[in-house]
Amino acid sequence: EEVFGPVMSVLRFSDQAEAIRIANDSDYGLAAGVWTQNLRRALDMSDALAAGTVWVNTYRAVSYLAPFGGYKASGIGRENGAEALAAYTQTKTVWLSTACEQPDPFVMR
Repeated sequence: EEVFGPVMSVLRFSDQAEAIRIANDSDYGLAAGVWTQNLRRALDMSDALAAGTVWVNTYRAVSYLAPFGGYKASGIGRENGAEALAAYTQTKTVWLSTACEQPDPFVMR
């Protein structure tokens, strides 16, 4: 069952790779938080964590301009941002060539 918090768990880990394995060992991935003074670690962790939002040295920073939604079993689609519009659209691709070998019978001459 997905827990809505805020919830903070404190677990020991030996290195960054193990911390990522522990954090990603879940069926859910709505949001995650990283607290560090190391910018490289913040970016690496943000990239590796299977979560729709990763807050670094902050919590619950949101904007209607930024998409919000989870990974895995934490929802489908995104709220806010341009990505939210996808739920209201249907994409179609049309390929058209203006080079015709034969005259078009529907064009008046």
